[in-house]
Amino acid sequence: MDDRGGSFVAVRRISQGLERGNTCHSTSGSTAWLGRGLSCVCAQSRESDARPSFDLTPSQEECLQRLQNRIDIAYDSSIPEHQEALRALWNAAFPEEELRGLISEQWKEMGWQGKDPSTDFRGGGFISLENLLFFATNFPKSFKDLLWKLEGDRSVWEYPFAVAGVNITFMLIQMLDLEAVKPRTMVGAVFLKFLSENESAFDLLYCITFKLMDHQWLAMRASYMDFNTVMKATRRQLERELLLEDITRLEDLPSYSLLTR
Repeated sequence: MDDRGGSFVAVRRISQGLERGNTCHSTSGSTAWLGRGLSCVCAQSRESDARPSFDLTPSQEECLQRLQNRIDIAYDSSIPEHQEALRALWNAAFPEEELRGLISEQWKEMGWQGKDPSTDFRGGGFISLENLLFFATNFPKSFKDLLWKLEGDRSVWEYPFAVAGVNITFMLIQMLDLEAVKPRTMVGAVFLKFLSENESAFDLLYCITFKLMDHQWLAMRASYMDFNTVMKATRRQLERELLLEDITRLEDLPSYSLLTR
């Protein structure tokens, strides 16, 4: 495994820095590393880049602070909360199959690169596990459809579900510029408006993005070596949708309609 996160595992289809400061409304440059030889799907910024910045309201600052704190948490297999979240993900994905251990060959069924999922969280941290669990809990049908590749005319060699999910978390963090002191893109500024109104906005946008990525995958008749191309197309489409004038909440995004519960 190299410094950028490891080797790519093709999956043959089976049939089946912000200032820390909370008034969010609660509701209920590293590199993308999908695999060896696959470059980052996200544009890399430089210190000299001249980009605008957007002032935040106190509420937006506090909500962004909370999200940044989540992003900063690395997955730690020694923490009971993290262990339980991983078990919960397994139970959501395979409710009728008992997990034999947090390190097990069984994890490959979900699209992790090896028998220990903790090695794959390097690219996304604990929030990438939270995103997957949110997806499984709130949109179980779409989650299962993507896990088992149930929709469309699929490639013989498919993207690995779980590792793709971690990459989507990473892509969104970069696209929304969530490690900057304040947004430097209109897309990032628009997202913070949604975040101040819905504390789960990042998790919801993750679900929308995952489903959109799979939709693009099918439309492009992609195979595993096309993953980066599909991710770039997904990012462009998502940015366009976030900037539509009539979007007042994430549920208004055209791609939200792809999700089913």
